[in-house]
Amino acid sequence: MTQEGINDQAPATRNVVTFDLCGEVLAVPASQLREVLEPVRVTRVPGAPPFVAELVNVRGAVVPLADLRVPLKMPPGADGPEARILVLEIPLDGQEMVVGIRADTVHEVTRIGPADLEEIPTVGSRWPPRFVAAIGRWRGHFVTLPDLAAIFADFLAGPPGRAPSAGSSGLAPEPETT
Repeated sequence: MTQEGINDQAPATRNVVTFDLCGEVLAVPASQLREVLEPVRVTRVPGAPPFVAELVNVRGAVVPLADLRVPLKMPPGADGPEARILVLEIPLDGQEMVVGIRADTVHEVTRIGPADLEEIPTVGSRWPPRFVAAIGRWRGHFVTLPDLAAIFADFLAGPPGRAPSAGSSGLAPEPETT
């Protein structure tokens, strides 16, 4: 398991943020989390692919809002009362990009030790293996650690046979700090 962003903690433990999406428990590295937002007004982008079809304003910055249900082949869903947006910094094309991802519920920041993590099974996974960094256990539930860098890189590549145009990722680069 050498997925970028997953092994950024000491080998003994990994700090992750756990959340639900379509009845599944997922976790992302806590080091990538900027903040958790309650639902905010979104702006649809005409003609944008369903994975990143909306933008949100995060403290004055335009941030693409991704729906992991699309690449993970989950059914579409409407935001419920516990819905949140996780604002993350993920490495893409050698730089940190700020993105938002939808969550049905956000649980907590917790530690998952190496004994709780496993490689993804070669059979039986309903998600594309390249999108899953690891499978673990948390509070008696399976938890999936998606490989966000792989998911977004796949999105940036566009449809097979078509190279993305320079500067057309639609993702917000890391804002400069003053």
